[in-house]
Amino acid sequence: MILQCGARSLDLSIPRVMGVINLTPDSFSDAGTLWRDDRPDLDRLLRRAERMHADGADILDLGGESTRPGAVPVAEQEEIDRVLPAVEAIARRLDVIISVDTSAPAVMSAAAAHGAGLINDVRSLSRPGAVVAAAATGLPVCLMHMRGEPGTMQKDPVYEDVCAEVGEFLLQRAASCESAGIARERLLLDPGFGFGKTLAHNLELFRGLPGLVGLGYPVLVGVSRKSMIARILQRDTRQRLAGGLALATLAANAGVTVVRTHDVRATRDVLAMVAAVRRE
Repeated sequence: MILQCGARSLDLSIPRVMGVINLTPDSFSDAGTLWRDDRPDLDRLLRRAERMHADGADILDLGGESTRPGAVPVAEQEEIDRVLPAVEAIARRLDVIISVDTSAPAVMSAAAAHGAGLINDVRSLSRPGAVVAAAATGLPVCLMHMRGEPGTMQKDPVYEDVCAEVGEFLLQRAASCESAGIARERLLLDPGFGFGKTLAHNLELFRGLPGLVGLGYPVLVGVSRKSMIARILQRDTRQRLAGGLALATLAANAGVTVVRTHDVRATRDVLAMVAAVRRE
């Protein structure tokens, strides 16, 4: 399958790597290391983007609003001010697909007009105007499952069957998008590990990945440095690489198409090995 991302295309016949670039001061993984003087630092950003691209990132995912548990919402204009200069700078410098991690319609529209090739929405285009804005861009969209909002999502989430409920939700959102004019071949699904789910839910959902892949859409998985790794291995944020690579391997074996990660080079190597074995 070829995913058309604006002016660039992505062959999804092998697993691909999405590198995470947080344009927020309160990221759980890098705590605002790309910030200076209360704004994202474009020089540091470009160095990070160039390194990730050189390490093999197929997609760079830019986020201007933190969605970690307990995160405070960001005003739409503030998010635009954080994200748009980054999109423009990377689009000028690198031949890479730029993804924008946003739920805000105005951010989707502005980013698409300035070089973004993918919309990655943790709220599955549920905000007013988001489906219309995303459809108008003509870009592919990743729909993610989240129970509640970032500020409250980890307060005692309950499921009867987490795999079935996540799958049903994502199929419903995909159907709504298709009805709004977003073609099926422009949609990816993300089960949303850590978004309104306990450790037990995350593990059960991971075991159920083949079923989610079987729904017929490309699947994106993001578990890099997340707390589910910490709770099993008792490691702080910077010591979770081994756990993340183990999960990336399992995801690729389950048929996942895109792995979202902070650790591009190591993840790229893992996926290349998995792809080589599966080809044989």
